[in-house]
Amino acid sequence: MATSAARTVLQYLASLPPERRRVVVAVRGLIRKHLPAGYREMMGWGVITWAIPLSHYPKTYNGQPLCYAALAAQKNGYSLYLMGIYGDRALNQWFRDEFRKAGKKLDMGKSCVRFKTVDDLALPAVAGVIGEWPAAEWIKLYESSRARTARRAR
Repeated sequence: MATSAARTVLQYLASLPPERRRVVVAVRGLIRKHLPAGYREMMGWGVITWAIPLSHYPKTYNGQPLCYAALAAQKNGYSLYLMGIYGDRALNQWFRDEFRKAGKKLDMGKSCVRFKTVDDLALPAVAGVIGEWPAAEWIKLYESSRARTARRAR
């Protein structure tokens, strides 16, 4: 993942060439419009992230804010990290189906959607995933996942 040394989102955006900035700003706007309350936009891991701040939920396994989504301008395109589709199989399938219905080719890892232009995205599907998990529910899912991991480790 290409990361930035920018300390703020505005610094990150200012560091991008104008054409790349336009893409990031467009996707960022969509995310901000549909993001449930309780998440904060910040820089994390060298990319724009939307997370539950440590001041609200400090019990993360890695001591970092609980990440919900992230957006990065990469060397050859862009990456949108949607943690909700990794944590919910039904939502993951819905997301894939929505891309197919929209006639879009989905280039996706476990939670990473790779794209070259905004037109590569099924924007209603992205908005749907972003709006799916209120912060309190995201914390419950995270805690449930960590509990399962701890039980398997025993």
